[in-house]
Amino acid sequence: MLAGRRKLDMRLSSTFFVSAVLTSLVQACPSQGKFGFIPAKPTDLRSPCPALNSLANHGYLPRDGRNLTIRQVLQVSNDVYNVAPALLLGVAKLGLLTSNETDTFTLDDLKLHGTIEFDASLSREDFALGDNNVFNESIYSTYANTNPGVGYYNISSTGQAMFQRLAIQERKNTQITNTDKEITFRSFTAALPLAVFGNVTTGVAPKQFVDIWFREERLPFAEGWTTPPCAIDTTSLPPLIASVQTASNWTGGGCPYVRTGPTAAPTLDSQAVCQQLDSLTKGK
Repeated sequence: MLAGRRKLDMRLSSTFFVSAVLTSLVQACPSQGKFGFIPAKPTDLRSPCPALNSLANHGYLPRDGRNLTIRQVLQVSNDVYNVAPALLLGVAKLGLLTSNETDTFTLDDLKLHGTIEFDASLSREDFALGDNNVFNESIYSTYANTNPGVGYYNISSTGQAMFQRLAIQERKNTQITNTDKEITFRSFTAALPLAVFGNVTTGVAPKQFVDIWFREERLPFAEGWTTPPCAIDTTSLPPLIASVQTASNWTGGGCPYVRTGPTAAPTLDSQAVCQQLDSLTKGK
């Protein structure tokens, strides 16, 4: 009788052990639970930004893409990407300008041309030529085809893709906007995946991680990616941004401006100032 009880205890212990292991695996699995990946539904709103879209697709941000706040975006970006709030604060505040609401915005609002959205993207069409909000595989192929034969993107390949994309769009888009503001945003958004999915110091990131993020707007947990151990902040990222911009061999100019709302009228517009300076210069 004692032997039978021991066998029963052993079976129960084994059952509990297996159950505990399975439970831990389910909880750890990136495709399950609260923050599992669910592609956007037709009714969900998304933006030109794969970073925010991925966070929404995993439920870190509202899955419907609505009622986002600056505080929420900064906190989640810090938690998931280890990107310091101070690095994103200015961009987040500009993002709020795309909304008609006083303190919230939708992901779809961010497609407003002239605020933080920009021409010659690595993954989106220009506003003047088509849909500037959704991923475009044909456009992304310019980046995906760099560094052939190796499994990573780096500063030089990213700069090369930026150079090629700008050259293509300058031929196609007679209304292209290409000022200091645009190259700053291009360089920032191109450097960020190198830092988040690779190394903020070397600027080397696995193609697999970056491609999944752009193409599927999914965080590549299943492929082995984890949140960067070191903070991506106002000290570590700017040198990488500068290196990417230098590698892009950017040429451009004109007066930068920022649209401050969904309507055309309100702008932080430096064009008038530039025109005054031009007239003074020409008058000499």
